[in-house]
Formats: sequence, C-alpha cells, structure tokens
Amino acid sequence: MEQVEPSEETLFELPQGSRRPAARVVLLTGPSGAGKTSLTRRVGLPVVSLDDFYLDGDHPDLPRRYGIVDWDDPASWDARGAMDALLELARTGEAEVPVYDIPTNRRTTTQRIAVDGSPIILAEGLFAAEIIDACRREGILADAMCIWRPRLQTFWFRLLRDLGESRKPPLTLLRRGLHLMRAEPAVVRDLTSKGARKVRVERAERDIAALVAS
Repeated sequence: MEQVEPSEETLFELPQGSRRPAARVVLLTGPSGAGKTSLTRRVGLPVVSLDDFYLDGDHPDLPRRYGIVDWDDPASWDARGAMDALLELARTGEAEVPVYDIPTNRRTTTQRIAVDGSPIILAEGLFAAEIIDACRREGILADAMCIWRPRLQTFWFRLLRDLGESRKPPLTLLRRGLHLMRAEPAVVRDLTSKGARKVRVERAERDIAALVAS
C-alpha cells in the first residue's frame, strides 16, 4: 500500500502558527465489531467514518481472499482520499466525504461534514492506524486509540451487526467472523505497533472528553 506523504505545504518553512488547525483529529481503530461506531455516536462530536473511503468493488487492484474481496486488507482502502478529507476538515472546518454502501461495495453519494467549532474530530475505522504518522506530520493528530474488548464479545457483536445490516450472505459473514476472531490478537498487535494505544471503550470515552475540555 502506498505510504501517505506530507502535503506540499510541509516542504516549506511557514510562520509559526500559520498551519494551526481549526480542530484536531482523534483516530479510532480496532477490530471490526469492537465498538468504535457506537462510541462515536455517544460522544456527540463531528465524525468521519473512514470505512466510507473503501474502494469500489470493481476497482482492478482490490486484494482477494477465499475467492472474495478481502475488505480487511488496507489495500482495499483509499488512504490518500481519507487523509486529504481530514486535512481539509481540520484546517477549514468543512469537507466533503463519500458515503459507501457496504452491501453493494460502492460509493453512492457524498456528504458535507462541518466541525461547527468543535476542537476535536473523530475519525474511526479499521484502517485508521494507516494514517497515524501522516496526521502527526501534518500537525492534526490529537490521539490515536485501538479500541479493544475480549474477542468472543467482538465476534458476537460483529456478527449481529453484519447480519442485521445484511452486509453479506450469512455463511460469508460467519466464515469471515471466525477468521477475524482467530486473527484478532495479531491485528491488535499490528495496530498498536503503528502507534495506536490499546484501550477499552470506557477509557477511550473518558480520554476524548478530557481532550474536548482541555
């Protein structure tokens, strides 16, 4: 996967404070089903769903596993587009982002997100750790957290969510869920090695509140 490089602005010396963002970004990553989305709904801050930056299902370079697209591989995701949107949002207070329909594997429309004076933006998704370094270089990173809970709980809540949303055929969801449960410890290690700190969802909620208040 292509590494996200700093924008051209970072190649030049700028006056101190001239690139100070209107808001900073908290990146929330973790295994699928760990509770990232429900956390963002509770805290009431501007949210960018990084899963909306998945590539369309007919993209020629999508990775595959078990005869289907491997949506758990970062190569299935548009890191550049996600980073550009976060930079625009943090610096200008507004950005247009795609809306992705998982059952049909494609972007269906776009939506405008506004910061509205919030000092913190939440950006959540499985691949959030892929842009930790880029956000840090650009001066917009407030924190990066890997949301975690016991993997049997994660498996169960993920399966209920995916079945409820009819994301894929039930057998595919079950097979994928079992694979993710086995792989989860390695996934968490990988995410933390990229700079996300491992926290339970309750701790993450408290830490986000502290950032808003600071």
